[in-house]
Amino acid sequence: MPPNYRQFFPSTTRDYKLILNFQIFNYFEKQGILAVILAIRLKSVGLSTKSGLESPHVGLIYMLCMESFALVLIYLLIGSQLRRLPQFPADTGMVLNQYVLYVALPALVLQKIPLMTFSAQLWMPAVLPWIILLIVATLVLLVGKIMKWDRHLIAALLVVLPLGNTSFLGFPMVEAFFGEQAMPYAIIYDQLGSFLALATYATLLCAWYNPQASAPSAGQMARRVLLFPSFIALLLALLLKDWPYPEFMQRLLDSLAATLVPVIMVAVGFQFRLKLDGKEALPLGFALMVKLVLMPAIALILLLPLQPDGLLLQVGVFQAAMPPMVSAGALAIGAALAPRLVAALVGLGLVLSFITLPSWYWLLQQVVS
Repeated sequence: MPPNYRQFFPSTTRDYKLILNFQIFNYFEKQGILAVILAIRLKSVGLSTKSGLESPHVGLIYMLCMESFALVLIYLLIGSQLRRLPQFPADTGMVLNQYVLYVALPALVLQKIPLMTFSAQLWMPAVLPWIILLIVATLVLLVGKIMKWDRHLIAALLVVLPLGNTSFLGFPMVEAFFGEQAMPYAIIYDQLGSFLALATYATLLCAWYNPQASAPSAGQMARRVLLFPSFIALLLALLLKDWPYPEFMQRLLDSLAATLVPVIMVAVGFQFRLKLDGKEALPLGFALMVKLVLMPAIALILLLPLQPDGLLLQVGVFQAAMPPMVSAGALAIGAALAPRLVAALVGLGLVLSFITLPSWYWLLQQVVS
């Protein structure tokens, strides 16, 4: 009989001890966000953990993953409902975005960049997102020129479209579908690909295309980029890579970085509207098709001739199939680059990924079998 999902969230010390007697916790210890919740509750009653379950139930893994989806959707719902309250002014979404840009995102950079490790054996997941970025950016520029889209709309797509939600959503999804052994590939794809591109490529574009500023000179451009909070955090993180943070500093960064996803998703929900201008409907459909269908297809085409390990192939394609990165959306919205389109792209992309990610998983199983 598969274990009852609810039994892993009991309310009494006796029930916690029962869980440990069945040696379940070690499995939960490897399952991400919910494991952290359970670990905190276990510590609060003074319990420790032992070795765990060797063959976890697949349905339970997927249920854990769906909880991560549910959290994000709840954040979006909260934001959409706050918009209806008079206590929250119309610019609340922009204020939340600025908090992310100046506080949460730099904290995330300082938290994650020092964890990067360079390995020649992991070059494929490190290089793949950059090749896809170049292909997608070229496609956006070409289609934008043909369709005569506004330069700020094109800039928004250049910032948001190539970057996927490969960390907050990607990590739990990869672990849920492919297991813990797939996580090194997912982490390298995220940290050397998506996340590094966010701190460099996306930051540069947002500084250059911000429509609220006049065309900058070379000196102004360099100053704007170098003084951008996430770029300063990137430089500091690289300089401090070989020195571990003091415990208090690490806890501070962890707590601030943890606010990024809830705050930005509430902001996205606050700004999320399906009532787009007629000029924005076509770019939105184009962007969703590229992000959820074309990008993972490109990853598959690029990786197959290299004959990588089957797990690496699947993780690379799966990470490329993630919906748009919320942090990239924050950058674009904060720079006033088609904010309604970006909010719709991030929100709809997340919802549609409920369908596309399991579909890509099924397809990848057919490819490697």
